[in-house]
Amino acid sequence: MSTQSFEPRPNLGTGLVQIQPSIEEIIQQRLAEERTRLESEAGLTKHEAHHFKRPTEKTWTANQRGHTTLLFGGLTWKHERLVHGSLEGLGYLAEALPTPDVAAFQLGKEYGNNGQCNPTYFTVGNVVQYLQQLEEQGLTKQEIIDRYVFFTAGACGPCRFGMYEAEYRLALRNAGFDGFRVLLFQQSGGLSQSDAEAGLEMNLDFFLGILNALNCGDVLNEVAYHIRPFEAHAGETDEKLDRVMDYMQEVFRKKQPWKVGEALPGFLSGFKDSTEYIGKFVNQLRGDDITSALTQCKEMFDEVEVDRLRVKPIVKITGEFWAQTTEGDGNFNMFKFLEREGAQVLVEPIGTWIMYMIHQVIQKYGDTKGLAEGAVLPPLWRLDKRAKIEFSYRNKVAKLKLAEAIFKREYHRIVDSLGGLAHHLADQYELQRMGHPFYNSRAGGGEGHLEVAKNIYYSNKNLAHMVLSLKPFGCMPSTQSDGAQAAVTGLYKDIIYLPVETSGEGEINAHSRVQMALGEAKNKAKLEFQEVLNRTGLTLDECREFVDAHPETKRPMYHVPHCKGTVGTAANFVLHIKSRMEKEGWQPKVMVAVAVN
Repeated sequence: MSTQSFEPRPNLGTGLVQIQPSIEEIIQQRLAEERTRLESEAGLTKHEAHHFKRPTEKTWTANQRGHTTLLFGGLTWKHERLVHGSLEGLGYLAEALPTPDVAAFQLGKEYGNNGQCNPTYFTVGNVVQYLQQLEEQGLTKQEIIDRYVFFTAGACGPCRFGMYEAEYRLALRNAGFDGFRVLLFQQSGGLSQSDAEAGLEMNLDFFLGILNALNCGDVLNEVAYHIRPFEAHAGETDEKLDRVMDYMQEVFRKKQPWKVGEALPGFLSGFKDSTEYIGKFVNQLRGDDITSALTQCKEMFDEVEVDRLRVKPIVKITGEFWAQTTEGDGNFNMFKFLEREGAQVLVEPIGTWIMYMIHQVIQKYGDTKGLAEGAVLPPLWRLDKRAKIEFSYRNKVAKLKLAEAIFKREYHRIVDSLGGLAHHLADQYELQRMGHPFYNSRAGGGEGHLEVAKNIYYSNKNLAHMVLSLKPFGCMPSTQSDGAQAAVTGLYKDIIYLPVETSGEGEINAHSRVQMALGEAKNKAKLEFQEVLNRTGLTLDECREFVDAHPETKRPMYHVPHCKGTVGTAANFVLHIKSRMEKEGWQPKVMVAVAVN
């Protein structure tokens, strides 16, 4: 059949020209109609897809810094005070959010989705609560949206942490603050800003300032927890801590970024940026402005009188990052509860988490070595390609190893400046060796193998009587870790390990469980102390007599060495007293009187 074409025909009734469809067009139309009918009968009717697109929010630019306040939170108040000072020293308007409480948790649940992570509810509820308070003070919602921005951490991964950003935006929108800006610092991708004139400039000065603030916050926090259980006069440690934090916040506020001088030698004038970059690193490594300030803090702390002969079980805190760090309702005020119950709390530093992230990247480079060049390594005879792969791998690893070494060195400088009371950072390679047989160290999410490894590390190295793991309700990585902990506690019989899931409720139940485990840890500490007294042949009264005769031992910065196989502060102190008695030939008055008679 030949295809006929249709010519335009005049429409005599209207005077318009009608265009008749061709045979091909009629066939395609009937095919489409038949396809639609068949799909409808088969239940394959197509629906228009509406894909989710991330909302476009107002950007924060450099010219808005003078009238835009950067809100942040989620750490201890000690860390936040120093971060606040550092941000102000860099020229930002900043404000730390208050410690989230149960009311904030309820707000988070009200405005957010069901089944979200405990830290999500507390964090976003805390932001909403703060913004509502600003509104009550007279600011309009639009003024709040224009003049404030929230800065927090985010990530992608196998747990609900990857959904935090969406939850923040949803809750803020539901609370009436649609368009409020959220800056998310991704663990694997930096800051969610693409503008070269972004409001938050993530340069070397920013990173050095924040890292110094976090490291100082870690060590000051641990020192306070180390002193407080043994203070002779209740409340004296917190009083000194307030003074120390005010002083250090001002130090960070006044600390100016290092800059190269205007006049440079001729051969360096063309490399000003590189020279300044190197100079900042050298100033960080050689400068003593922070360490000298910490020496002043050490002297303030040293005014506290302590009694190290009090027997206290040491409880090491591990678990999910937020739950093990916060000091409020988010973890049932667990640190205060433990101290009220007679424990010495060993908190977890943020520095361990930073070292863990660096370590994981190094492991990833080792696992994926050469994959960028192809699924299979080049043959042995292609030495050029193999050498290129090896050089690229070693170059990347060398940079990260250098970062590890610098970070550890700077952290330990701060520890030493504050009298050496705080612990040095745990070695990540040793933690990997300990944890990997129970929890694959390549498994990501949460703290990965760290929870298992730290349980073994602090128990086997006689650094804690008990390990308490704090985590949000239903935290997937921590739940996996708890499964592996059953094998750990089965193999290491002396370990006292307790996992506690936190939420906005359940505080009484959690405290009850901790009390039962803590009772066992107390007995362990008392038996250890009595064994040390028996071994040294000393009595508690004789030890107190020695302390009274040597007032320097009542100072918190007095160094008491840790003896292998001994955990408690009191037990180690008795061993130290015995050692000094033997070296000095010192004898208690009772023993001297017996010898004379």
